[in-house]
Amino acid sequence: MGFTIGISRGIRDIRSGSRRRGRSSDGTTVAEYTGLWGWDVVPGARAAAGTCSCGRRDCRAPGAHPLDFAPVIPAGATLDEVSEAWGEFPGAAVMLPVGRAFDVIEVAEPAGRLALARLERMGLPLGPVAATPDGRAHFFVAPGAAAELPRLLYRMGWDDPASLDLRGLGPGSAITAPPSDRGGRGPVRWLRSPALDSASRPPQARLVLGTLAYVAHRSRT
Repeated sequence: MGFTIGISRGIRDIRSGSRRRGRSSDGTTVAEYTGLWGWDVVPGARAAAGTCSCGRRDCRAPGAHPLDFAPVIPAGATLDEVSEAWGEFPGAAVMLPVGRAFDVIEVAEPAGRLALARLERMGLPLGPVAATPDGRAHFFVAPGAAAELPRLLYRMGWDDPASLDLRGLGPGSAITAPPSDRGGRGPVRWLRSPALDSASRPPQARLVLGTLAYVAHRSRT
């Protein structure tokens, strides 16, 4: 009870602090990610007309990668700390490094929506789920899932993750976080928002993977 009350007060303090001091909405969002959900955040590139703000003409992921020269804002950073750090990168996309607090299972958004509805009906534990403007769904799961994905799928009777259009994202990856724009295509949005019982303790991949694989397979046949 005390933990929940403390987090709730933290949310109010962050949001009211934003109003009192004129903080940017991005800064408030980043502070919620670091201070409430325990996630690292890094400023990311933006894209306009196919050109990336990183300045590289040969950029392979315009507007969809962290800025090379931007430091990671660590989990636990306060609103004031975030505001100071984010002020160095105005207009940056909000990106979440993967592999410390969570891994990600990526799947086509239509399959992801169907799987999410099925998982919720089954009452299985779920973490946050995001949807990208290029039609992908990101399921947050416990760290280590990306490395274990082929083995887990094989044990469930699936030989090839690629044939299911499933992809594991682990250490070294970063995802664009809501509500930032990704690749100039539009904002990332939550299909299932972070919550106290799942953001810091996302589910083990095996609890959701069977349903994801089944629905992804049915969606491709």
